[in-house]
Amino acid sequence: MQLTLQLKLLPTSDQATVLRATMARFNEACTWLAAQAFATQISNKLTLQRLYYHELRTRFALPSQMAVRCLARVAGTYRRDKSVCPTFRPDAAMPYDQRIMRFDGLDRVSLLTLGGRALVSFLIGPYHRQRFDAHEPRQCHLIVREDGQWFLLVVIQVLDGTPFPPTDFLGVDLGVIHLATTSDGTTHSGADVEACRTRYARYRQRLQRAVHVAQMDGKRPKNIRRALKRTARREARFRRDTNHRISKTLVAAATGNGERMALEDLTHIRTRTRFRKPQRAQMAGWSFAQLRFFVEYKAQRAGVPVVLVDPKHTSQECSQCGYIARANRQSQAVFSCKQCGHTTHADYNAALNIRARARVRWPIVAVRPPQQLWLLAGEASDKLRPSGRGI
Repeated sequence: MQLTLQLKLLPTSDQATVLRATMARFNEACTWLAAQAFATQISNKLTLQRLYYHELRTRFALPSQMAVRCLARVAGTYRRDKSVCPTFRPDAAMPYDQRIMRFDGLDRVSLLTLGGRALVSFLIGPYHRQRFDAHEPRQCHLIVREDGQWFLLVVIQVLDGTPFPPTDFLGVDLGVIHLATTSDGTTHSGADVEACRTRYARYRQRLQRAVHVAQMDGKRPKNIRRALKRTARREARFRRDTNHRISKTLVAAATGNGERMALEDLTHIRTRTRFRKPQRAQMAGWSFAQLRFFVEYKAQRAGVPVVLVDPKHTSQECSQCGYIARANRQSQAVFSCKQCGHTTHADYNAALNIRARARVRWPIVAVRPPQQLWLLAGEASDKLRPSGRGI
């Protein structure tokens, strides 16, 4: 599997100027080439290279390998969606590979620019240093934020964890009040995330009112707009950090117990479900997809299989008798079955249902040596083979 490491670059003012000019020229070339690809309906990289490589280098004065990166990027982007002509912002991320990027130790990186090679310093922490020592970077993307900070997103290839014979499933119910509740009774509260969202929402309202007042006076409040973007980044970082910590805990629990993980497939839940007006802002900020992604890639690294189950009625079904009714859900937190009287926490009940559905769909079988598995497979095929004439 691939991991992406984010490194903060420390370019000098001259290096930053050259990097920004290189990025703008590269993205300008990508936009021009995308227009040619859209006009001719060509999405094959080799065909684009045969037709436009020399013109691309002459028109934009790009180094040879940078022109090749431009061709690959445009071909891949246009191939994903041929209904629109791709365009690239001047500050869009710029891809680098091993031919135009080289690390000089663990504190500097050599990047190809329009003015030649630039040896740029970067910051690296223990987490990144450990992975750089064990894995060779394959490719990276150069990005610059609106506040002028430069980063290098480095892609490394790591081995998946060794799968182990699971004993059971760990059901995980994802929610808003409790971000994750497991079938072993562990809950991860979303109170801090909701408090963060509420606090920044009030702050954004004050800033937006200030923007409106300034615009009424004929001013262009760039500083307030920058503050709005800083606020959005802070909130996103807090959510991301929370999801990282929760996913790490969930995978560690499954690994320690020798269990697979079962999650709800909540794809398109916002379009399938109607929410009351007070809930809409809360649901819009629910980062369940990010949490699921973090769980899946951490589980893959640990060798823990992850399965997805249908979330339908998991919050209304009794985990003891299987009776389904909307009235079973007494409140957000309380589940009380109208048929058998079983009462428990609603999210815990849903986590048990998720585990039960995973058990039915992906049963845990006895672990046997590979040779016995091959023999069993042969015996099963013999039993299934029809005798005499076919049906």
